[in-house]
Amino acid sequence: MKPDPTFDQAADNTYRVTAAELRGFVERWERLDAERTDIIAQQKEVMAEAKSRGFDTKVMRKVITLRKRDQADIAAEEAVLQMYKEALGM
Repeated sequence: MKPDPTFDQAADNTYRVTAAELRGFVERWERLDAERTDIIAQQKEVMAEAKSRGFDTKVMRKVITLRKRDQADIAAEEAVLQMYKEALGM
């Protein structure tokens, strides 16, 4: 088969575009990862401040988790928990 310079050039351009696109995705991921690291540090600071003010951070974390959930799911879970506690005489 005879070499086709047009094909070789198109393949080379495709590789460059793909590499540039890949680099863009990797750099976006790295920026997001850095932002996440900063956010985690800020969350730790909030909990440390709350703890220093006398709040129970373990309970605060549970409250935060509950606030993310659907109220109906929470109510159903609490009903089952109450039933189990009663069955065990707690």
